[in-house]
Amino acid sequence: MLIVDDEKTMRQLLRIYLQQENYDIYEAENGQEAFEKVKRNDFDLMILDVMMPVMDGWKTLEVIREISDIPILMLTAKGTVQDKVTGFSSGADDYLVKPFDEAELVVRVGALLRRTNLNQSNDEIIKYNGIIINLTSREIFHEGIKLNLTQTEFDLLQVLVEHRGNVLSREQLVEKIWGLEFSGEDRTVDSHIKNLREKLSSLGFEKSIIKTVWGIGYKVE
Repeated sequence: MLIVDDEKTMRQLLRIYLQQENYDIYEAENGQEAFEKVKRNDFDLMILDVMMPVMDGWKTLEVIREISDIPILMLTAKGTVQDKVTGFSSGADDYLVKPFDEAELVVRVGALLRRTNLNQSNDEIIKYNGIIINLTSREIFHEGIKLNLTQTEFDLLQVLVEHRGNVLSREQLVEKIWGLEFSGEDRTVDSHIKNLREKLSSLGFEKSIIKTVWGIGYKVE
């Protein structure tokens, strides 16, 4: 969970409240920092203050929604109906006005996470390094851009991400993707990996996102 607020004391207070509920907490002190962190990480939820330097909450909400559907709880001293309408129409999922009660914060966060998980239950989603892999629709997105992959390239990326941190040999990849009856060469994997790297590179990823482990196979961290 990412807390975005320019006031250190407020971030610390939110951290105390939410860590008591066993949430993992990360912080950003302005919208620009939050945007960069969302690009690099997968957070379950964001608590976003409105009045901040560098990039305020409204602008942050706007740019975050261009790359992510992360649940966002707006946290602000502005409690007018118009402010709430602005927040919801801009893509906020909930709205909590300062000063707030600890119990209300915890309940709202829990309810938002449950609602989000329920809405996503029909789709199998894998998230990795800013990449969203929808196993149901067999589509891959990065920062709102759909990555056009062949079926084999999709399967390769899915398998590597599902086993991230582990080295998969060419033989293992062949078995998982083509099956035991595959009669081609193991080096067929290399050609597909090369094409996959090129397509990921076109989105700004380092080609080394898929690492070659010489003499063994491939892995992603």
